[in-house]
Amino acid sequence: MNAHIPAHASYTAFAAPVRTPRATEYDLLARTTGALLRARGFAALAKALHDNRRLWTALSADVVEPTNGLPAELRARLFYLAEFTAHHSRRVLAGEGDVAVLIDINTAVMRGLAAGGSDT
Repeated sequence: MNAHIPAHASYTAFAAPVRTPRATEYDLLARTTGALLRARGFAALAKALHDNRRLWTALSADVVEPTNGLPAELRARLFYLAEFTAHHSRRVLAGEGDVAVLIDINTAVMRGLAAGGSDT
């Protein structure tokens, strides 16, 4: 075995592709949405809803930052969606709402992220 092959392999493990914020947001939404889709039973649903609310809380904190480069109208809409998600999640947990609404919201945002545009 050639000695430079293991050395080369150890360095290439760190050569992961650079991820954009948009790609990271998309992946987080995809994972969270997948958990909502797969949730079976109250405990799994409660965990998936909690994770979804945490994600939307982080997104809402990001859009209120003065350094966020998104247009003001889009930032306001995303903030509203975060508030709606928190409210509707409580309704789902109480058996008064449908988780499909949250899945639809996440999917729509994922479509927007996949469509491109400004990467902020």
